[in-house]
Amino acid sequence: MQTYNVALGDRAYPIHIGVGLLSKVELILPHLQQKRVALITNEVVAPLYLERIRGALEQAGINVVPVVLPDGEQHKNWATLNTVYDALLGARCERGTAIIALGGGVVGDISGFAAATYQRGVPFIQVPTTLLAQVDSSIGGKTAINHPLGKNMIGAFYQPRVVISDMETLQSLPERELKAGLAEIIKHGLIRDEGFFSWIEANVERILARDTDALAHAVLRSCEIKGAVVVNDERELGERALLNFGHTFGHAIENGFGYGTWLHGEAVAAGVALASDLSMQMGMLSKPASDRIRRLLARAGLPVEVKGIPSSRLRELMSLDKKARDGKLRFILLERIGSAIIRADIPPLALDRTLSQVD
Repeated sequence: MQTYNVALGDRAYPIHIGVGLLSKVELILPHLQQKRVALITNEVVAPLYLERIRGALEQAGINVVPVVLPDGEQHKNWATLNTVYDALLGARCERGTAIIALGGGVVGDISGFAAATYQRGVPFIQVPTTLLAQVDSSIGGKTAINHPLGKNMIGAFYQPRVVISDMETLQSLPERELKAGLAEIIKHGLIRDEGFFSWIEANVERILARDTDALAHAVLRSCEIKGAVVVNDERELGERALLNFGHTFGHAIENGFGYGTWLHGEAVAAGVALASDLSMQMGMLSKPASDRIRRLLARAGLPVEVKGIPSSRLRELMSLDKKARDGKLRFILLERIGSAIIRADIPPLALDRTLSQVD
């Protein structure tokens, strides 16, 4: 097992990465205020891992309130959040009852938002079971639900007490979900670490083959990159926005096709390709570098093109992006592989050229 600590002062927490961690309740027990937890998962993950972690907790004397949600991004909404509140209230969960999220990004986001708001805040623990959640959504305290007009528009910053990433859960992950998680790993290399990007190029087949050592290294390095950014800018007032490279386009793609049609990582991959092209249109990123990025995304089995959404609709949806300031859209662009910046001075012609690929 390897551990990375997110150094947020009195809200610091460890991220444990290893194999067979679901049964290691000793990683959870120190973070509980009482011998009762609400274990939130979904209908896909529950048959695989719910009883394993529930049994281990109950053997340690912990009372478990299971909550099983529907699966999919289309259920990341008020109705599902109310299902969680109903379960917590129905079981008379108290302010000391920890919420454990067992699942992917949707489960983590909904559970985290519930933890942030139920009785004004209860302890929260992340047990991510997808690659995307392990390298991205379980880290940094962003919790949210979607609104019909935009993704993640209603939420809160709320840090977990501990994150437990078991590489064993990735063996049961559908191939499409595995590839979607790889998009966020590639993004981390692009914004902060060209050496890591090169490592991904050399090891993408090992990751896709679910080699445990390769997966553990990719997860750990992604946690280190994201964790360092979060520590510097927890509330996304500046630097943390860099983690949204590809997301301005990506969130609009998800919304445009309808939540759940494209996986988040798939939309991010296409968004990364578009953001790289825009970086090139701005005279920052070289064409060979842009081509290199597209090649890696394609080798990872990820989409690099968007067809089926008019560019006018994509532009409209992008205007809802949370990084906008004073009504002006800001983009995360690449100066080079391994170095990203925030830019608001995008000439309309440059954006037009990039979006012309969509029509």
